[in-house]
Amino acid sequence: MTTVKQIERAWKRRKFERLFRTLAAFRPEATLSTAPDGGWATVAAAMAIIRLDELGQSHAAVSPLLIRAMLASQQTDGGWGDLVTTALCVRALLCGHGNGVAVERGLAYLANLQKAEGVWPNVPLRRMPEDAGVSALILYELGDQPAFHAAVRVDDALAWFMLNEPSLDAECQALWQRARLRCQMCGVAQSQVDWLAA
Repeated sequence: MTTVKQIERAWKRRKFERLFRTLAAFRPEATLSTAPDGGWATVAAAMAIIRLDELGQSHAAVSPLLIRAMLASQQTDGGWGDLVTTALCVRALLCGHGNGVAVERGLAYLANLQKAEGVWPNVPLRRMPEDAGVSALILYELGDQPAFHAAVRVDDALAWFMLNEPSLDAECQALWQRARLRCQMCGVAQSQVDWLAA
């Protein structure tokens, strides 16, 4: 388990990729195998904020540094370079009931890139084909957040996954199962989930 001191030490030494990999180990976020568009510092800061929140240590001295680094890397379109990094950053900013312009812009970015079918492409161009892995990871990161449900068409995404579930590979299937649980935690009516499954 990574401690607050280990997070602070890795951040100060600028060991961003190593920090991210340590924090993401054994988690769905570990599927990020290549450098994200926003850079390792951004995803490391987001994962560190999420981990500090999980530890009940959001007040740690390193927290403001992580938040500033993440906010500084938000682009003018509201995203953080790619869809997965954006979802991760929005989730981090929502920790501890966070809100604000950066969250709103990040959610608008995701909403604008959501395809008519309800899922997201692999790259931030809506005309690109849907990507089940990216979409499942977005739902996993944000599916339990009311602000996300208000910003995007979660029902359409859930319906797409229910229809396409048999064709998902094993890794995506496992991620989708976790994402579905997160979406249910936010209050997606059980009868609606049952209807989608039928």
